[in-house]
Amino acid sequence: MTKIVNHWIGGKTVEGASGTYGPVTDPATGAVTTKVAFASVEEVDAAVATAKDAYLTWGQSSLAQRTSILFKFRALLDANRDAIAELITAEHGKVHSDALGEVARGLEIVDLACGINVQLKGELSTQVASRVDVAAIRQPLGVVAGITPFNFPAMVPMWMFPIAIATGNTFVLKPSEKDPSASIKIAELLAEAGLPDGVFNVVHGDKVAVDRLLEHPDVKAVSFVGSTPIARHIHTTASAHGKRVQALGGAKNHMLVLPDADLDAAADAAVSAAYGSAGERCMAISAVVAVGAIGDELVEKIRERAEKIKIGPGNDPTSEMGPLITKAHRDKVASYVEGAAAEGAEVVLDGTGYTVEGFEEGHWIGISLLDRVPTTAKAYRDEIFGPVLSVLRVDTYEEGVALINASPFGNGTAIFTRDGGAARRFQLEVEAGMVGVNVPIPVPVGYHSFGGWKDSLFGDHHIYGNDGTHFYTRGKVVTTRWPDPADAPAGVDLGFPRNH
Repeated sequence: MTKIVNHWIGGKTVEGASGTYGPVTDPATGAVTTKVAFASVEEVDAAVATAKDAYLTWGQSSLAQRTSILFKFRALLDANRDAIAELITAEHGKVHSDALGEVARGLEIVDLACGINVQLKGELSTQVASRVDVAAIRQPLGVVAGITPFNFPAMVPMWMFPIAIATGNTFVLKPSEKDPSASIKIAELLAEAGLPDGVFNVVHGDKVAVDRLLEHPDVKAVSFVGSTPIARHIHTTASAHGKRVQALGGAKNHMLVLPDADLDAAADAAVSAAYGSAGERCMAISAVVAVGAIGDELVEKIRERAEKIKIGPGNDPTSEMGPLITKAHRDKVASYVEGAAAEGAEVVLDGTGYTVEGFEEGHWIGISLLDRVPTTAKAYRDEIFGPVLSVLRVDTYEEGVALINASPFGNGTAIFTRDGGAARRFQLEVEAGMVGVNVPIPVPVGYHSFGGWKDSLFGDHHIYGNDGTHFYTRGKVVTTRWPDPADAPAGVDLGFPRNH
């Protein structure tokens, strides 16, 4: 019997009423294992109405109450790491260790939310004029929504909702329809932790559900992570409806390798950053820029390491890389490799014919490595979102930085060098929101914010960290003047002397 994933509204499972369902496959076998209910406009409206009702009390709740629940949720999340990771592997395909790492990174933001009272302290200036004080406070927005991608079905929602609900908002999540089960497990744990009904809701679906959230008058803010074209649409549409928006888009992350770099360390980093999680992450290194004469040696070291990666089902403890999420995505990734030579690239490794014995219907693709890739090639211009690494050659540091800065994306980047002066120049000159120095995937820790530049981010706020708190709250400034009690009208005795 096929499993059915329904919505979570008002603290309980709500069966889909639209009659429309989407298939969820096991990427390792290609078999449909689950059906997910797609929400109609009316079902989205019901979730938002429930969240709006819950906000009337949750928005006025104490910080102590909110953080107490989040501490309980954190403990439950920690205890259920393996269960959540298994759901991720079953529907996304990533290996269990990658799935566990995803839960761990989400836990960082829950930790941050548990201490949100420090970030909500506000400011006070006394005696700005005679008997006049000015206070700055931050208050929640109301109902906020999160629209999240398939590649991190647990982590990315946890980059959003813990801070949103800790600051007093209520939340409606629209997760990816490709791997929806982790979101429901998280909802169940929040309920078990004591979160009041309606504070956290999940509606599944497609463009119908997304567009309704973008235009719904009671949704005050929208957080999104996904591809650049969709991020641009989310930002334009939600902004046009008066909402606050943070829309994180795609990437083409470059790793600049200088001639003085430790090439073994650089090759290790390139392989892990390009092929980890099958390349299905917005912080993957997809372009290595080799400076000077080290290119041939670096490519050979990458090839040697890449060929040793064991690809197999995500629930096999010996697997280091799993399948891609869908057959359609697998075929699209393969097309970049198949067309690379015609566009002037040298195909060092071609993984397009890879399969796993006994799992022939799975969405398999092997490791691909392209060298001497021209900047005009599609494999360089597009975000591939798969295990394909392009190597570009330049003669100088300056040429490398110019190449990186010419990209329309500006999510993350890295430099590998032993020269501190070169690294310092790079972090100041490169046009990207997150920079690594001898660190291939510079994802900030929870108390710093995550976000890129240019076509990698639409909106003014990065996600989580201080930016997350500011995004989910709005400032209010209160100017107060009280008469001195000694000046009380005659006949009113407050016990204050009148001769001071």
